[in-house]
Amino acid sequence: MLNTILELVTIGFLLTGTFFFITATLGLLRFPDLFTRLHATGKGDTLGASLTLIGLALHAGLTPESIKILITLVFILATSPVAAHAICRAIYVKGAKPWVKKERK
Repeated sequence: MLNTILELVTIGFLLTGTFFFITATLGLLRFPDLFTRLHATGKGDTLGASLTLIGLALHAGLTPESIKILITLVFILATSPVAAHAICRAIYVKGAKPWVKKERK
C-alpha cells in the first residue's frame, strides 16, 4: 500500500514538472520579446526541473543517488533565476527595450 502511494506521488511530481516544462516552452514560442520569453523560461524551467528532481529523488528512496539529486536541485534553485536576471539585465544595459503593446485606433 505504501509503495503504491509513493509511486503515485512520484508520478504526480514528474507529470507536474513536465507540465511546467511544456508551458515554459510555449511561453518561449509565444511571447513577443526577449524579456518576457526569459521570464517564462526562467520560472518554468526552474519549477519544472525542481518538481522533476523531487520526483526522481522520491523514486530513488534514501540512497546516495537521491542525495546527489537533491544537491543538483539546490544548485538549480540557486543559479537558474540569477542567470535569467543577469542575462536580462545585460541585454537591457546594451539598449534593448521591452515590448510595449500598441493601442488600436
